[in-house]
Amino acid sequence: MALEAAATLLLLPLLSSKPKPGSYLSLRLRTNRFATSRTGLLPPFTILPLPLRRAAVSKEEVAKETESSSTAVTEPPVRIVALVGQGSLSPLKNAPWLDVMLHTAKRLKWVDEGYEMLVFTDNVCQADDESAMGLQRELSRADILIIVAVTNQESVMWIQTNSKSVQNVICFDSSPNVTNRLGGSYVHTERKGSIFDKIVGFSESKKINDSEEVVRTVSEAWERHNSDDIRFCLLVIINAYIRPGFSTLNCMIKNCGPQILNCLLDPNCRKALQCLNQCSPVDQVCNYRCIASYESPNLEAFSLCVLQKHNCLELDAKIPEKPRVAPMVKFQGKDLCHETAEDLFVGWLGSLNWSWRVVAGQNPAYDQFPCQYQLFYRGKAKGSFWYEPVFQVKTLEGKMVWRRRRYRVKRGKIPGTFYFSVLDNGVVSNEFWTIVDVSDDLGWGLFHYSGAARVAGQSYTGAVLASPDGAYPNDRERGKLAFALEKCGIKEWELYTVDNCSCIDPPLGIPEGSSLHSIIKIKDKKWASV
Repeated sequence: MALEAAATLLLLPLLSSKPKPGSYLSLRLRTNRFATSRTGLLPPFTILPLPLRRAAVSKEEVAKETESSSTAVTEPPVRIVALVGQGSLSPLKNAPWLDVMLHTAKRLKWVDEGYEMLVFTDNVCQADDESAMGLQRELSRADILIIVAVTNQESVMWIQTNSKSVQNVICFDSSPNVTNRLGGSYVHTERKGSIFDKIVGFSESKKINDSEEVVRTVSEAWERHNSDDIRFCLLVIINAYIRPGFSTLNCMIKNCGPQILNCLLDPNCRKALQCLNQCSPVDQVCNYRCIASYESPNLEAFSLCVLQKHNCLELDAKIPEKPRVAPMVKFQGKDLCHETAEDLFVGWLGSLNWSWRVVAGQNPAYDQFPCQYQLFYRGKAKGSFWYEPVFQVKTLEGKMVWRRRRYRVKRGKIPGTFYFSVLDNGVVSNEFWTIVDVSDDLGWGLFHYSGAARVAGQSYTGAVLASPDGAYPNDRERGKLAFALEKCGIKEWELYTVDNCSCIDPPLGIPEGSSLHSIIKIKDKKWASV
């Protein structure tokens, strides 16, 4: 009973709002992944409310995809209308809001084909033709209306008149005269800089608390100004109001009593849980810094038991099938084979102390971690291949610390494709990697991945741009790089640059007896002084 009481006191804050399948809200056990949608590093495990860096896949979605078309029950589509100010520019490297929202609509389809988002500019509101009537029709059946950078008062009045039937209306960087709604209830904005602050129209306290959580999550995500969190805002609302879906504690007590007790008695493990409970659901930096600051064997044992062995949160996820990214087919004029593809991953290791250094990535939270090195090498065992990312993290005490992980890598059926797997802080993650392109002089490489931490309910996609010195490719390569990014469904304005300026004494090196290149010969010595 003492163990149960102690565990309840510590864990109940983490589990009091156990996620429904596919839920993105509330504290839960999740996996933080690294690489452009986290930078090519590996995924440290965390117990926290993680945002979507990668859209979670619910049990219902997994079941839906595996059922035959003759027996599957099709859910009604989720209809979203996005209305953006004509000619408005976003904070994403000044990309037009129209382009950003069109790209968001495309990426929502990767999460679920049933997510249908149509994007309009607000000049349609002022038109007296079929386009305005078409927008009216779409609003009459929309589940969500998202309004971005609309300040024209004629447009605002038109929206007020024609959006009354929409249950969920969210406004960003727009006129204060446009009213926000969630679940049919009004949300007032009271101070500048926050999208939603005070909720009115709810009669039940639990409903108020749930809606406040949605408000806080959506607001903080939007203020990050990156493409993943724009998509995340919509997924949060879908999950909370359109497709919502303590046995968990009992499972933990029954199956993981010793691990819970050890965590409670270990100051670092206990601090890690308490620290994670203080992080915002969308603050991936806060979440990972908790792990980096208080990482311990007892925390790993706790998560290994609770998640990996017993799946107490009853979560599930699989590797996303979209986007389907084709690997490069030729290198230096020759057909790509498995051995050459592995050599491309090995890259500059041998001439330098690393294979590649990460230049840029898609995730703003993780790509701000500096000094990311990639080590690829062949192991002692026949056919074995390994990947070890090395990276820096700033702890809560303000110290810069190095972290390192280890992936097992196996060849895919097609040269240039690979399966990665890692047990990181107690959770197994599996990934499918593709070599999208590598320049003939190995001056840069773009690697795409799709992955899942099944028992953490986490799926994700992304890409890693790397070079031998961590510098961006020169202007002559920009066209080729843009084409490679387009194959991944990634816009160049989505990339965030990694800080590779002050990287002192990285813990590099590979196991004794490892081997490097099989076919490619590294002849260019211009990087030798890097």
